[in-house]
Amino acid sequence: MDSVCMQCGKKLTPNEIGAHKKFINRGSTTFLCRICLAGELDVPPELIDEKIEEYKRQGCTLFV
Repeated sequence: MDSVCMQCGKKLTPNEIGAHKKFINRGSTTFLCRICLAGELDVPPELIDEKIEEYKRQGCTLFV
């Protein structure tokens, strides 16, 4: 999947796409990078990273 952030144009990682699906809408076809997603959710980017790792440990298939 070769997607870019719909806000800033940065190339997205699979985990950024997974985070957008997890926190915004699982059916999304356009995505935000972790920085823009953090801004949208009004949380620090580090919290997005922590949640990605937490969900990965729990076996969530949205994250690699």
